[in-house]
Amino acid sequence: MDGIHYRARAPLRLGLAGGGTDVEPYASKKGGAVFNTTINRYAYCTITPTDDHSMSVHSTDYGKFMAPLDGGPLKLDGNMDLIKAVTNHFEITDGFRMFLQSEAPPGSGLGGSSTVIVSIIAAMCEWQGIKLTSMEMAQLAYKLEREEIGLKGGKQDQYAAVFGGFNFMKFNKHGVNVNRVRIPEDTVNELQYSSLLCYTGNPRESATIIESQVDKFNKGQNEEALDKTKEIATSMVIALEKGNIVHAGELLHEAWEYKKQFSNKVSNPQIDALYQAAMDEGAIGGKVSGAGGGGFMYFICRYDRKYSVAKVLQKMGARVTDYMFEPEGVISWRYPNE
Repeated sequence: MDGIHYRARAPLRLGLAGGGTDVEPYASKKGGAVFNTTINRYAYCTITPTDDHSMSVHSTDYGKFMAPLDGGPLKLDGNMDLIKAVTNHFEITDGFRMFLQSEAPPGSGLGGSSTVIVSIIAAMCEWQGIKLTSMEMAQLAYKLEREEIGLKGGKQDQYAAVFGGFNFMKFNKHGVNVNRVRIPEDTVNELQYSSLLCYTGNPRESATIIESQVDKFNKGQNEEALDKTKEIATSMVIALEKGNIVHAGELLHEAWEYKKQFSNKVSNPQIDALYQAAMDEGAIGGKVSGAGGGGFMYFICRYDRKYSVAKVLQKMGARVTDYMFEPEGVISWRYPNE
């Protein structure tokens, strides 16, 4: 035991446009495009080496777990699989304690599980002295979470957590392309001032929504909506590069109307009521973050109406969340075990 904490911090993501087009099979068949950013809400992972050959995990969301590391690969059985998959990949047999904390509840729609696995990989690399490029780390996180564990979802979350900031991502059968979007600083500040993030109080299970979306795509029932959503992602990038926040808000509203066509599980009466109330009070456009169904809602408001929008949403039971845009992706460091 070396008396060191190995830590990593990965930012949660906020999808702005194009979400859903990064989900298979659409992404490979037609090519997906997503515009997203990261915010100053994080998933943290701390690894502290121990003298034995077992791991002891404490997660603020999922509780505690212990397992021996000298009996071969850990079985993926739905219990702490994110940690097991990373431990198996790096063939860890030296003992450790792990503490996991996420600043967004499970089912929040902010890319929580993907951000957690990125933080685990980064902390593990910090401990083991392994150097991965940003692309390698994001690809590994996707492979472990989506392919080995089998958690359903899109491709944007892992890449957002690793790269951080405003990014325009393209997805096709050949891979992922991440392009940093250079938005003028004044525009970022104004967008921050005009934006509102609130928690509906109802976490959702994204897998069932994604299954429904995929089923409708395979039946040819939402392809046009997905195509339009992809176009809007490009248009929103252009709008913000030009500093046109009102147009970005209008595009956000247009994209929400298409997103509701992905699956009948994307919205519900509570979400519809919150959305309409926000629009009535001066929001320009909004959406549910992530697959839909609950979790966080994001709005772009007229700057002088943002307070009124927040007030009505709180009156209806939503919790308005303070946040800032986060320009950096995952980071890791080490610190003495005091």
